[in-house]
Amino acid sequence: MQASTRCITFPSVRRGASLTGPRVELRALRAQDWEQWRAVRLASRAWLEPWEPLPDVESPDPVADVEAFRARCGAWERQRAFDTAYGFGVFLRRGELVGEVSLGSVQRGPFQSAFVGYWVAQDHAGHGYVPEAVVLVLRFAFEELGLHRVEAVILPRNVRSRRVAAKLELREEGLSERLLQIQGIWEDHVRYAITREEWAQRRDDYERVFLGRRTRFKAGERAR
Repeated sequence: MQASTRCITFPSVRRGASLTGPRVELRALRAQDWEQWRAVRLASRAWLEPWEPLPDVESPDPVADVEAFRARCGAWERQRAFDTAYGFGVFLRRGELVGEVSLGSVQRGPFQSAFVGYWVAQDHAGHGYVPEAVVLVLRFAFEELGLHRVEAVILPRNVRSRRVAAKLELREEGLSERLLQIQGIWEDHVRYAITREEWAQRRDDYERVFLGRRTRFKAGERAR
């Protein structure tokens, strides 16, 4: 049997881009964002931490240590450079940080997939910022990164995060038992997904409902 000589080509990725919607702008966090990020995390700690993994015992806390936050930003930048993950701060158009959204565990080859994750500050929940941010990231994933599938995994009792998945009509694919460590306990997670074909079918509706206009990249921020 003759081996196939066909290969998949990928689009040029605008790795340094910021994504702008009608109300939010997504960009990579920088060291100078620490004060604002720290204030948001402290104010929302009790709201956010029940849904998050326990950190490694010996790892410094980026909320308390600016150098640890700087290292966190650097780690995201390295992952972006190696096309393995893309992290964004979610900023209101007036510059206020309200959360984060990310594409993690990017897999190429036959998978062409990633996982989307997100959080929002407690005092900004319920305003539709997260669905808008996720739509911006899905567009980036499918139309700029050339991915075929994006997944989300959510604790069954995390009603607010599941509501985002429902608003976006992500396909629910079932329950993965003991999938992730959350606060020291291996927890079941509901799996959601969307493929490029589904994105193409819903794209106009997403932009009309959640963006109100076409997404754009800020001038001069396209990666080479």
